[in-house]
Amino acid sequence: MKSVPERVDWSKRADYIRDRHGVDTGWADEAVADPGAAWLDPDPASASGLSVRVIGYSPAAGAVLTVILLPARTDPDDPPDGDWWGANAWPSNPRDHAVYDSHPTDPEDSEP
Repeated sequence: MKSVPERVDWSKRADYIRDRHGVDTGWADEAVADPGAAWLDPDPASASGLSVRVIGYSPAAGAVLTVILLPARTDPDDPPDGDWWGANAWPSNPRDHAVYDSHPTDPEDSEP
């Protein structure tokens, strides 16, 4: 679980995720910022082992989203304007939903 805000640079992939998956980058940012998000590092589906899969809830989308991020260090010659490159995002499939639903949350992040 991440406790600090993460800044994601979507400049290279915003059009793709909107056109391909109908996901707005603001929604993806909300999912990344979800205090109950599951961070799978590395992404189990990553061929390179560099990407991180974040499964979190977006209130604006009203859905759990799967977001794929690449760390800033991925290309030192072309750093992102943020902590991560946003690579992809889509509405979570049943498997990712199950990961999100079973992911433990920090009691300090829970409301009374």
